[in-house]
Amino acid sequence: MRAVVVDKPGGPEVLRVRDAPRPAANTGQVLIRVRAFGLNRSELHFRRGQAYSGSFPRIPGIEAAGVVVDAPGGEFAVGEQVITIMGGMGREFDGGYAEYVVVPAGQVIRFRSSLPWDILGAVPEMLQTANGSLTTGVDGHPGQSLLIRGGTSSVGLALAVLGKLRGMTVISTTRRPEARVLLESVGVDHVEIDDGRIAAQVRELVPGGVDGAVELVGVNVMKDTLRAVRRGGTVCFTGMLSGQWTVPEFYPMEWLPNGVRLTAYSGEAADLPASTLQQFLDAVAAGDASVPIGAVYTIDDIVQAHRDMEAGTLGGKGVVLL
Repeated sequence: MRAVVVDKPGGPEVLRVRDAPRPAANTGQVLIRVRAFGLNRSELHFRRGQAYSGSFPRIPGIEAAGVVVDAPGGEFAVGEQVITIMGGMGREFDGGYAEYVVVPAGQVIRFRSSLPWDILGAVPEMLQTANGSLTTGVDGHPGQSLLIRGGTSSVGLALAVLGKLRGMTVISTTRRPEARVLLESVGVDHVEIDDGRIAAQVRELVPGGVDGAVELVGVNVMKDTLRAVRRGGTVCFTGMLSGQWTVPEFYPMEWLPNGVRLTAYSGEAADLPASTLQQFLDAVAAGDASVPIGAVYTIDDIVQAHRDMEAGTLGGKGVVLL
């Protein structure tokens, strides 16, 4: 099979497309013919050697969409459409940047859809993260307000789609005024241009503060995000597009406004119910939701794909179609 292999950490050029042995599934595992896979910033961190786990050489990739080729334990039928995400794939064992991948059966989710594979390949990790941030993270409800800090990221765009499907008022931030059209195209109600301090702007829109906020930029702006949220509201730390993950000196009394809750979200396949995946795909097929795809590549374009992801020019989810 053709696969992307990283022998050692480095820049995009360490991603090498080469022939590799096709893996075989044992009992409790599933062999999937990968039809498409999404690009994620965590794969960029792994490629650079910045991830907290994983080893080299490795076929990266924390997600994939395709069809079942073999499931010796009988958990899935040959030919079923499935996705797989997380669980150590692309770090502890070979991941989705390949024509075939073997994963534990417990991290495979079946679905049925006639949507094209580039759309299906964009959904798994993006939907899992956005859905978990909205439900487990901020516990969003119809009629509430939601602030998305880092709205043009793929997860930020998916959050906007899910928030509007849930009947929420969505405020998204971007550093680029020209991204306003993109955000409005996925249903964002209010676009705020982010100069690092947006709490006052948000409170002009929602005087008491928003009900919930999802932080996708990083801890460098999280203090400001907390100040945009009402007493009793919640900030969910989900992403770190800025590359800043930790707070060197965290003094809770200074950081946390009275009564504002701070939580975090990072999920696995078990956190994305099959019914949620199917309902979302059905909504996309019916025209009631959209999948924000920024660019579609072939496996031979993987170096350029990572360069684009690193430069932040995708404007949505990057997908590799096989």
